[in-house]
Amino acid sequence: MTEFDAVWLNANLATMQTELGPYGAIENGALAVKDGRIAWLGPQSALPVFDTSCAAVYDAGGQWLLPGLIDCHTHLIYGGSRANEFELRLHGASYQAIAKAGGGIRSTVQATRQATEQQLFELGQRRLDTLLAQGVTEVEIKSGYGLDLATERKMLRVARALDKQHPIRIHTTFLGAHALPPEFADSDAYMDYLCQSMLPELHHQGLIDAVDVFCEGIGFSVAQSRRLFETARALGLPVKAHAEQLSNLGGSALVAEFGGLSADHVEYLDEAGVQAMAQAGTVAVLLPGAYYFLKETQQPPIALLRQYQVPMAVATDLNPGTSPFCNLPLMLNMACTLFGLTPEEALLGVTRHAAKALALFDVGTLAVGSRANFACYAMEQPAELVYQQGVDPLEQLVIAGQPIQL
Repeated sequence: MTEFDAVWLNANLATMQTELGPYGAIENGALAVKDGRIAWLGPQSALPVFDTSCAAVYDAGGQWLLPGLIDCHTHLIYGGSRANEFELRLHGASYQAIAKAGGGIRSTVQATRQATEQQLFELGQRRLDTLLAQGVTEVEIKSGYGLDLATERKMLRVARALDKQHPIRIHTTFLGAHALPPEFADSDAYMDYLCQSMLPELHHQGLIDAVDVFCEGIGFSVAQSRRLFETARALGLPVKAHAEQLSNLGGSALVAEFGGLSADHVEYLDEAGVQAMAQAGTVAVLLPGAYYFLKETQQPPIALLRQYQVPMAVATDLNPGTSPFCNLPLMLNMACTLFGLTPEEALLGVTRHAAKALALFDVGTLAVGSRANFACYAMEQPAELVYQQGVDPLEQLVIAGQPIQL
């Protein structure tokens, strides 16, 4: 007789193993967990006889089980708010005028520098709680609102603390190359500081899982980004980039050259960049919240990404300036309505492909041996999670085999 820790009966499973069919669906299915991993799944009629005295049994009532959602691009830890700038822009103020008056990213840097670790922890916890209630089980958090060693360390320490104390698993990314801080007048000198001092020190303290850069005309050049990537590679850290958001500089191809995890935004990505990403296995992370909030008109090259079979992830880009959305299901809807993804592509973008963007190989699908992270939604088909917003369909969330109190 088989021993399980828990079994879910009368479930429809969207495994996201799409090679099995749309959504990798198994209707009238069951799923069993042992030691925090999926031990069995399939049609309920084939469920092995198991010891009911050892297993907790849950009746899903015909609802859909999906892999726990993954938000693979966020700037979730920050101080302050930029709602005043939003209002000013609606009254006609330009971004340049707001920045000249002390607004923009520098205002968030100032607020984050002034905030205590406890204040940032509480703000981050509140945002994570919101994502948890949507079915999110993994989140990437970037630094980049410190731009000095003390504050970047503070942000990353808060992220590590949240990882220990919150049900969501956190993955940290160093984004010191987010913008030029006020103490530096020269971006080359700041890149020297990042490569020679800040990045090695924070890595030595065990605070970094990956390294990111804003490779853009208003950020850092391809040559500067290369220097950062070479430093990251020497330290054994994977790389990614904010690339091709406002222009086509070739940042995505650079990420691919380094075997990087992802190129994010990619609105201005060209075919050569898509080909490079395809050959390297680099994920394209689509961020429709920023596209919407900034009223952009250049869409990512979805047809080319499909043609070359580049995995497309979808994320919130949660940040105070350009995507103040703590709502991953809303991003699913935007990815379809603004970028033309199918609901299945969008859901792959927050499960299987989002996992690949974070180099995670035990989450993102429902499969034997995978970490038992899954969400039970009251809906008639998986596309409902993409289609309807404002109604909470989450009935139960399970992380590492344990139901979470929401």
